[in-house]
Formats: sequence, C-alpha cells, structure tokens
Amino acid sequence: MSAGCRPGCGACCIAPSISTLGKPAGLPCPHLDAALRCALFGRPERPACCSGLQPSPEMCGEDRDHALAWLADLESRTC
Repeated sequence: MSAGCRPGCGACCIAPSISTLGKPAGLPCPHLDAALRCALFGRPERPACCSGLQPSPEMCGEDRDHALAWLADLESRTC
C-alpha cells in the first residue's frame, strides 16, 4: 500500500544521489524548495528516477529521520 508524501520531509530529494542532475547523495537537490517540495514535480523535466520513487511505509517510516536513514542505507548498498 502506498503512503502519501510527508509535508516538510524532502528525504527522497536529499539522501539519494540523482545522477541525471549531477546531485550527490546527502545533499539537497537544487530543485528542492524552501518548503521541502520538488519544484519540478509534475513537469516533464523531472527525472524518471524521481517520479519512479514512490513513498511507502517501509521507506518513510514514522518520521523524516527514519526516511533519511533508510534512503541513505539504500544508497550505500546500491552505489
């Protein structure tokens, strides 16, 4: 079952690398706005890897810290 995107989180735009944007892991995406929302959301220039990553209870957990840690671990295991 899919979860909704947590407002004020941005973990998926910080923890993983986004090679198509040249964004290294652990740094905020340049398209992440002050409200921690993607400025490219719904636009054709949004990378496919971003639209393919969907929130889930396993990934997002109970809070932003869980999501950041889970995604950082996934990044380290898949780089």
